Amino acid sequence: MKFYIYTLGCKVNTYESNVMSDLLINAGFIKTNDIADIYIINTCSVTNTADNKSLKLIRQAIRKNNKAIIVVTGCLSQTQVERILPIAGVSIILGNKNKSKIVDYINDYLKDKKRIVDIYDLSKADFECMQLNNFDQTRAFVKIEDGCENFCSYCIIPYTRGRVRSKLKEDVIKEVSALIKSGHREIVLTGIHTGNYGYDLDYDFASLLKDLIKIEGLERLRISSIEITELKDNVLEVIKNSNVLVDHLHIPLQSGSDYILKKMNRKYDVDYFVDKINKIRKIRPNISITTDVIVGFPNETDEMFNETIMTIKKIKFSKLHVFPYSRRKGTEADLMSNQVNEEVKKQRVQELLKLSKKLEIDYMNKFIDQEITFIPEVKKDGYLIGHTGNYLLIKLKDNNYKLHENLLIKIVNVEYPYCIGQIVDTNN
Repeated sequence: MKFYIYTLGCKVNTYESNVMSDLLINAGFIKTNDIADIYIINTCSVTNTADNKSLKLIRQAIRKNNKAIIVVTGCLSQTQVERILPIAGVSIILGNKNKSKIVDYINDYLKDKKRIVDIYDLSKADFECMQLNNFDQTRAFVKIEDGCENFCSYCIIPYTRGRVRSKLKEDVIKEVSALIKSGHREIVLTGIHTGNYGYDLDYDFASLLKDLIKIEGLERLRISSIEITELKDNVLEVIKNSNVLVDHLHIPLQSGSDYILKKMNRKYDVDYFVDKINKIRKIRPNISITTDVIVGFPNETDEMFNETIMTIKKIKFSKLHVFPYSRRKGTEADLMSNQVNEEVKKQRVQELLKLSKKLEIDYMNKFIDQEITFIPEVKKDGYLIGHTGNYLLIKLKDNNYKLHENLLIKIVNVEYPYCIGQIVDTNN
């Protein structure tokens, strides 16, 4: 039987979809980009747009093959199963637990063709240990943690993913070691609340980093995202002393207004955030720091939005990921007064996207005439394209250099979104 997986949302969902794909292939199913016998929709529910896109993909899969097995899993089904149950043609409905048992669910369905619904209470869930090998040879994601207990007032994720659960350190080290032995150059640590790894163990995130950087053959270790409050001194110490940890951190700001941060139930104010960024830049002067920003949160005035702009300019992020606030039923912010007009949100998004492009180009220009190592990941239109450790996107004329191998280049120009590279002749 042939299968196809639609994946929406975060890197954790991507990781889990790849695990399901691995398991199905190993069980004899065939992955296809054509008409499939099994469609799996790994849903997202972080915004209303994500909800609607998930529902659209479910119906699209049914239209493609109305005799196919349709599996719906992920965040939408975890918290809004009532929106999926009425859809005729859905065969299996799972939440965010037991994705690693996908083969068993499909085989059970094949026996009697009766719909299966299994939504697990995540408040009682343990960490679901998964391991993945089918990545490209450059970068592999390793899920080390699931769940979040921050309860930001705008966020549904604590309800869709449950409490914090961490992968045992032995399992993390084993998975990373296996990926390195199979030729991967870079490991990306990911989770729903990655920096809170170890909250439920007698072991913390800094300790995990220290153990991982000792693994022979690991060239790059990247943290997918981390909260500013989790960049504690012991974590910064590892970043300071190890060149295996890359020159890039993604740290969500969400707002540059103290009033809005408090309303969001974030755990810091602007001064705390700025002071911590300054600490990081003292130990890593050229580090790329990217961020998330939400605009149009309830009660956000023009003055507060301008505070956010000023904060962003002060920090000098190298890229912004900008999101309009989306009301989520069941969250505190959904009940707040003074909801911001959608048109105002769109205008603020566009303003920050323009600022982001300027910040990106400013950061890229810092590296003109500098030598830097990059790993080509794909060949396209006569060029090699890939990333440096600090996540500059490099474009280099292809002279039959190998993919997934370190290349020393000089950055000679910026052609947004690329830095143009020139190979460094190490023989001279």
